[in-house]
Amino acid sequence: MDVFGALASSTRRRMFVMLLQREMHITGIAKVLGISVPVAAKHVRVLEGAGLVESRRFGRTLVLRARFEPLYRALDELASVHRVRVGKSTTVLEALKSVAGVRVERKGDMEYVTSIDGEDGLYIYEVNGELPEVGMHRYTLEESAEVVLKRLVPVRRKVLRVEVKE
Repeated sequence: MDVFGALASSTRRRMFVMLLQREMHITGIAKVLGISVPVAAKHVRVLEGAGLVESRRFGRTLVLRARFEPLYRALDELASVHRVRVGKSTTVLEALKSVAGVRVERKGDMEYVTSIDGEDGLYIYEVNGELPEVGMHRYTLEESAEVVLKRLVPVRRKVLRVEVKE
């Protein structure tokens, strides 16, 4: 089953969120959600089928935990692909400027990608699956490559409430 189909159910979304926070036994999940263990097990099987949940056995007990990777892969499938032709030694930034929907802004003496298809944000890039050690304004393309832009999305993974003692 696909990731989006598995997460179409509000019950499965709640399970997934719970399992993102900590590993749990199916009985504990059922209790928190106020559903029977067989119903919870049925929902877990759907999440497992999509790869969103995996189980580990401790004796006769199965402990479940969430997996983010299938969700990331599903979202990656939605990316648009563009082909551009540039000359040797063109920087990644110059190549990006030729793609419709990419907005580049100057801040001080630097230029940054600040929006793609109307989505403002911070962007990083990879070339052939590698994260370069220089900015896209310095990385020159000497041969054909796949450049992937990734928007840094502010998704909460952990919330830390800090109390400062006097």
